[in-house]
Amino acid sequence: MKGKIIGITSAIIALALAAFIFFKFYFVFGEGVKAGELNFVVYKGYVFKTYEGRAIQAGFGKGKGANAGAIQSYEFDFSITDQAVADSLMRCGGKMVELHYKEYLGTLPWRGKQRYIVDRIVSVRDI
Repeated sequence: MKGKIIGITSAIIALALAAFIFFKFYFVFGEGVKAGELNFVVYKGYVFKTYEGRAIQAGFGKGKGANAGAIQSYEFDFSITDQAVADSLMRCGGKMVELHYKEYLGTLPWRGKQRYIVDRIVSVRDI
């Protein structure tokens, strides 16, 4: 009887841990497209080499007083898992890009440093 309780408890704990890992690291929390001027794409890392990038998004701020409606820039930091997408983006520095991304709740070292993973290029145009 005691062994059966330990077995059932262990199975429940293992299932809860598997569900947590799935939702934290593999469940796609959100998907979308972000546009901005591509600042850089680099390939870096000590153990796990990953492609990391940044796009600068210009927009109007929500400030009050003197800052109301002022143009601000927002940085969209992302990782890229597909080498072909990364190679294409490396040739687009300084251009306006629209990038499709998937958002995860957690990061994995072999997937990149960011929660946002760019999986394809929607469009590229000169500024």
